[in-house]
Amino acid sequence: MHRRRLLGAFVAFGLSLSPICATAQTFTKPVRIIVPFAPGGTSDILARLIGPKLQEAIGQAVVVENKTGAGGNIGADIVAKAEKDGHTLLLIDISTLAISPTLFANMTYSPTKDLAPVGLILFAPYVLAVHPSLPVKSVAELVAHAKANPGKVPFGNAGIGVANHISAVQLEKTWGVAFKHVPYRGGADAIKGTVAGESQVILNGATATASFVAQGQLRGLAVSGDKRVDSIKDLPSFAELKVTPSDVGSWQGLLTTAGTPAPMQQRLNAELNKILAMPDIAKRIESIGGEVKAAPAAALAKWIESNTASYAAVIKDAGIKVQ
Repeated sequence: MHRRRLLGAFVAFGLSLSPICATAQTFTKPVRIIVPFAPGGTSDILARLIGPKLQEAIGQAVVVENKTGAGGNIGADIVAKAEKDGHTLLLIDISTLAISPTLFANMTYSPTKDLAPVGLILFAPYVLAVHPSLPVKSVAELVAHAKANPGKVPFGNAGIGVANHISAVQLEKTWGVAFKHVPYRGGADAIKGTVAGESQVILNGATATASFVAQGQLRGLAVSGDKRVDSIKDLPSFAELKVTPSDVGSWQGLLTTAGTPAPMQQRLNAELNKILAMPDIAKRIESIGGEVKAAPAAALAKWIESNTASYAAVIKDAGIKVQ
């Protein structure tokens, strides 16, 4: 639960700040929100939810662009090398930024030096689900099935080294099993592959996955985190089942190019937090299994710093490498 405790000290302080400098900054051209994953995933859903509200607030067009590949690094690199004016944004599962420095030997950008945090957006628990043809109806049955079929049960993920892959590796270690990891180009493709039966197990963000469980296209087994998700409330939480780590999930954040003037970064944070406080936005996020985590930029920076170290330990221990 260290990720949750980490936010507390920043949220109350940051949200009480008056954005005096922020409001002085204006936008002079269209804003791009780069999503480094395929359409339909959690980051994409959020970008298309937030984009129109941001457009209304700043008086400029806001365009969402999907730039996939390299575990999210292609899109992140575009933002890292953009003009330092706050008009190019990155909406991403921030676990990607904490994982990449360990996973990729020749990074073309530095997540901490070339990107500037704007703010946290949400935490969405993962849904652990299986294809309906797999003969398991609980986490315990999945573990037993995996032990009886070591290295043979295909487990879909959003790409080698991305957050849900690393989390699946953590579960393997906890359960003493070995899955056959199947990488896709993003969470949306992983869902499609599992619904189609190419993969038999998936651990993916609730915002993008819960509807497939609710419709019976996937059989849900559990959700990560410490509480149930309303839209699929019959599924137990990892905390209930004493599955560790329980707080794995989709942690989404917004960043811009490092070197962007501080007042513009503050304006972006202020506008983001206003959007997340809108009842229709909060309700929509909650309806798809997310939990709003509006917070100052410092909380996002601290989260990335702390989790870079924890993910590094998992990656090195499991010997995960990108081909």
